[in-house]
Amino acid sequence: MGNLGKRMTAARASVEGKENLSIEEAVSLVKGNAKAKFDETIEIAMNLGVDTRHADQMVRGVVGLPNGTGKSVRVAVFARDAKAEEAKAAGADIVGAEDLMQTVQSGTIEFDRCIATPDMMPVVGRLGKVLGPRNLMPNPKVGTVTVDVKAAVQAAKGGEVQFKAEKGGVVHAGVGKASFKEEQLIENVKAFVDAVAKAKPAGAKGAYMKGITLSSTMGPGVTISIDKANAQ
Repeated sequence: MGNLGKRMTAARASVEGKENLSIEEAVSLVKGNAKAKFDETIEIAMNLGVDTRHADQMVRGVVGLPNGTGKSVRVAVFARDAKAEEAKAAGADIVGAEDLMQTVQSGTIEFDRCIATPDMMPVVGRLGKVLGPRNLMPNPKVGTVTVDVKAAVQAAKGGEVQFKAEKGGVVHAGVGKASFKEEQLIENVKAFVDAVAKAKPAGAKGAYMKGITLSSTMGPGVTISIDKANAQ
């Protein structure tokens, strides 16, 4: 067994039998097991009691993590004239209009977040089948269709995370890097859980939060107690 295999076996052994932890306990275990040669992402997955086939049970939102994600986010902005210049000045990586639409239609998507001014939505709307499945379609509900391009770009670059319930009612996101201090990860996890809790849809029936798991890119997952998470 190579060194990687030994580390993974030791990591699994360290979490065996440990369930329903507090956020602090989970962060400590997951961070301690993140020993890959690269800076692993700390990921959270929340299993929600919703049926995303129904519009009134869709969970979607955005949260600004207190300590950022540790990830470099590439931002594309659909805008013209003064708003295009505003986007560039704010640090957007790609700015365009019909030309950007054609680039995306050709299959080239070199960005992680897409923002658009309201007047550009007729153009962006043609990209629904391309951007929608990738959760990149601009949406006013999460602040990515806006006239305040500067604020939207800065938020995206500064650690803002979008979330959306997938089929099966699972919401997942990266909430930091293994190199973060435990306190930073704890704050980020709490902020994310709180945001998902506040995004509870009107049509949700029964238990809303059914399970929370924290893991690193290469490490085993641990479960967080829903009662403990909601109490913090």
